[in-house]
Amino acid sequence: MQVPLLDLKAQYQALREPILAAVDETFASGAWIMGPKVKTFEEEVASYVHAKAAIGCASGTDALLLSVRALDPKPGDEVIAPAFTFFATGGATVNAGATPVFVDSQEDSFNVDPAAIERAITPKTRAIIPVHLFGQSADMDPIMAIAKKHNLAVIEDAAQSIGCTYGDRPVGSIGDVGCFSFYPSKNLGGNGDGGIITTNSAEWEDKLRVLRVHGAKKKYLNEVIGFNSRLDAVHAAILSVKLKHLDDWCAARQANAARYDEAFKGVDGIATPPRAIPGNHVFNQYTIRVKRGSRDALQAHLKENGIGCEIYYPYPLHLVPAFGNLGYEKGSLPVCEQQAVEALSIPIFPEMNSDQQGYVVETIKNWVKTQ
Repeated sequence: MQVPLLDLKAQYQALREPILAAVDETFASGAWIMGPKVKTFEEEVASYVHAKAAIGCASGTDALLLSVRALDPKPGDEVIAPAFTFFATGGATVNAGATPVFVDSQEDSFNVDPAAIERAITPKTRAIIPVHLFGQSADMDPIMAIAKKHNLAVIEDAAQSIGCTYGDRPVGSIGDVGCFSFYPSKNLGGNGDGGIITTNSAEWEDKLRVLRVHGAKKKYLNEVIGFNSRLDAVHAAILSVKLKHLDDWCAARQANAARYDEAFKGVDGIATPPRAIPGNHVFNQYTIRVKRGSRDALQAHLKENGIGCEIYYPYPLHLVPAFGNLGYEKGSLPVCEQQAVEALSIPIFPEMNSDQQGYVVETIKNWVKTQ
């Protein structure tokens, strides 16, 4: 049996007719850059995450880039972020003109440790970027308290977590801004790159709308050095179709996660995803921890048996060569370094059927018996 990590073809086939109709309507309109399709989708996302505004942009990476750039950072200004995350969290910070300061994860979560954030604050700190990793919210109450205490901005990296909540509050509505990605593998995935920034602040909204169009509020009268980062109208039209199904897809992921949780109870050496943080976990990935130092062997075994799986992320950002100038050493952030050698994500896509999921469970359990 073949079980992909994600089946985008199945999702497309289920929505083929409304997607093609939306694409045809957009092409016929001639409004392909910005325009009414983008405006409508921005309003839909703002409503969905309980924010006052949403600003479409070219990617989730650009959402982070624009948000850090909106702070107008000066050389040496610092932004605190977790080390256990995708490269864009740190890369966008550097490209926006700030210096990332990487901190460790919580022991009982893949997300950033609020205590580590507080220890990392210096007079140069301007912002905190908590990442809602794998579809679970970071622990936002202590993070927001730290930010208020030190007068820092909070930029939520919610690239993997649209539909997720912290308690009953949607991520992307808690900090100053929320940054989302519509890369095809996301719970709300487009047919290419795309991103959006949500905010409840008129000041942030104004800055971000200017920055995404070359820094110009009025055409040709550029006020600041901005970027060309716009969400294409065709992508917005497709995403509007898909947004109507997002809650159902998240519910299917949660049902699949519950079955995995039950199946792996008592399986020696396999730790299921943590639930330490209250809220709605939407499982962009279902990430187990392989506790016997043999994660790579299990990954190879799954692939040999036709099961898609992925390691997110084998190298914490403080140990990536691109950030070597920051001076971190191996062992300096021990929790996330351990997570990086144990974490393995297995299929949890909404269209996965019970036979496929049963095969994944059986294959993992059979492997465990041989260890």
